[in-house]
Amino acid sequence: MTTERDLPTAVLTARFSEAVRWASHLHADQCRKGTHIAYVSHLLAVASLVLEDGGNEEEAIAGVLHDAIEDRGASEAEIRARFGSPVAEIVVECTDGDGPRDASDWKQRKQAYLDHLAGDGVSDGALRVSAADKLHNARSILSDLREHGPGMWEAKGFHAGATEQRWYYEQLAAVLCTKHDSVVTRELRRVVDELMAEIDPESP
Repeated sequence: MTTERDLPTAVLTARFSEAVRWASHLHADQCRKGTHIAYVSHLLAVASLVLEDGGNEEEAIAGVLHDAIEDRGASEAEIRARFGSPVAEIVVECTDGDGPRDASDWKQRKQAYLDHLAGDGVSDGALRVSAADKLHNARSILSDLREHGPGMWEAKGFHAGATEQRWYYEQLAAVLCTKHDSVVTRELRRVVDELMAEIDPESP
């Protein structure tokens, strides 16, 4: 007989499947930066890391939808109507601005996001989803740097180069490790250290 203790930490229901279906539709024409890899691969990876970090179904759904507002213009109201307020609130907390974004406001947006993460009001769920998102991104950047070299920043259309990215990921790791000490943020710290060494081999 199966008891509650035997069940996984997060029991995934049809709501999670629906979130994956909807996200696949929203991001259907979007690829990972500079590749032909379907963007939904990133969303599924983030959800997976959220679950590995002990997240519940609502946090995993927010992981799948974390770029829905930022990249695809979905509304907070629609997310709330489809998946409930807790999911919508996490997605809003994880949104790094909305609308057109380019190099002109990159530093300002990133500093605002760092300040938001470091503040008192951010939820545990948002910290968990953000950490998963940034870990997967950092892993991808590190892999691309090792595969393609420093020219990849321009070739893949990043809005900021190596110096700015180094600053941002150093700050992300510091804030997230302080606010949400977990297996995911400890791995983020390790990957960011490797990324820093790859960007500047002469740095201590």
